[in-house]
Amino acid sequence: HLRTIKMKYKERRSEFSSYIPPKGKLMTQEKSNLMWGGRFAAAQDDLMEEINASIDFDKRLAEQDILASKVHAKMLSQQNIISKADYKSIVTGLEQIESQIKNNKFVFDRALEDIHMNVEARLNDIIGAPAGRLHTARSRNDQVATDFRLWVRDQIDLQQQLLKSLIEALLNQAELGIDWVMPGFTHLQIAQPVTWGHHMMAYVEMFGRDLSRFTDARDRMNECPLGSAALAGTSFPINRETTSSALNFKAPSANSLDAVSDRDFALEFLSVSSICAMHLSRLAEELVIWSSAQFKLISLSDRFSTGSSIMPQKKNPDAAELIRAKVGRIFGANVALMMVMKGLPLAYSKDMQEDKQQVFDAADNLVIATAAMTGMINDLRANRENMEAAAHFGFSTATDLADWLVQKLNLPFREAHHITGQIVLIAEDRKCDLSDLGLDAMKKVDDRINDDIFSVLSVQNSVSSRSSYGGTAPSQVRKQINRWREILKS
Repeated sequence: HLRTIKMKYKERRSEFSSYIPPKGKLMTQEKSNLMWGGRFAAAQDDLMEEINASIDFDKRLAEQDILASKVHAKMLSQQNIISKADYKSIVTGLEQIESQIKNNKFVFDRALEDIHMNVEARLNDIIGAPAGRLHTARSRNDQVATDFRLWVRDQIDLQQQLLKSLIEALLNQAELGIDWVMPGFTHLQIAQPVTWGHHMMAYVEMFGRDLSRFTDARDRMNECPLGSAALAGTSFPINRETTSSALNFKAPSANSLDAVSDRDFALEFLSVSSICAMHLSRLAEELVIWSSAQFKLISLSDRFSTGSSIMPQKKNPDAAELIRAKVGRIFGANVALMMVMKGLPLAYSKDMQEDKQQVFDAADNLVIATAAMTGMINDLRANRENMEAAAHFGFSTATDLADWLVQKLNLPFREAHHITGQIVLIAEDRKCDLSDLGLDAMKKVDDRINDDIFSVLSVQNSVSSRSSYGGTAPSQVRKQINRWREILKS
């Protein structure tokens, strides 16, 4: 038995041998020391490279990194910190690197850790000694903070455009069904009649708030960390206003310690994205319910549906279901980055390298979820007849009856509520709708009820009467559609 255990242990150890480098196995010392200078006498262990390298994911910052480096180099030249000749060489080299990356001809090297060192090493290959002057008066700390802000800012701009397209799709649906009656639900039980237009406009308001939150987040994050250096600023006579303006930031960051330590902009992006994703999920849930055979309130297009491998009759709302699921990844990214940041002292810690994967994944999933939802809303067909038929179920005009008792008979609402409940019981017992219940049956509950009661018991009259600001009456829905079209124009 003991021999068997030892044999199994040897087998397991051999399985993992490829992951564990032999003791003393080193990387090429030349690459390790290329950026760090003479502080390290020996190169890293392979396992250190594995845990330390971020180039596999932060290469997505290449465009922002090269842009910020061009701006930084130009400022150094203008301030006479580097020569004009070195500046021209640096820009020429960076543009060549930019072209190589865009054409997938750039070789990213994990031994060089990140996008910053990969770009600088390649720049050294192309232009030689002047490349070493690019990093004057900056650190990777303020460099990555700048690149990451630029990337997140670009994502906010993209998401705002996607949200505007989604809002436009919802407005089109609302306008099409501005007076189409459908059941409104509370607790997923039929409550009161509303219009299709009113329901669509509810989501316009939700995504409108998301649009506003992204705008607020963008304004708050739009400060430039470049020039903060490692944490204390720099002794070189740099001009931070110049670089800030060139990168379209509203101002340079006011505290160098905070600038390199801050990831609030990423956290706020994830927080706003989480709320937006939650709204997408709620709408997706309704699309799944409404398109089911039990409801049949809408039909989704074939473009955003799938079939079954075994049941030929199936048409599944998979796009909506996947949107629901992606919310978990976005929420998870928000929590994960909170956990990374919660215990870090100022200023920079390597923990903060774990920020980008979370943000990249959340941003990618939010983009595809928003775009897919826009496609579904553009393509879906609301089944007007089915919606109106469903609006008659569940005594949906009972509240209208109670309101009539208050308005016409001057009853306290609680008394009217009680009387209406008794009438509903009679209709339920007779298996008929309130509008089909005879006047005699109602008068047995309260003799003051008269023929005028029937003017409020149709679902059409019900929605038309809800004309308070923001109500479901078509006249009010029209006002909100017009208001939002003006908002989108501006």
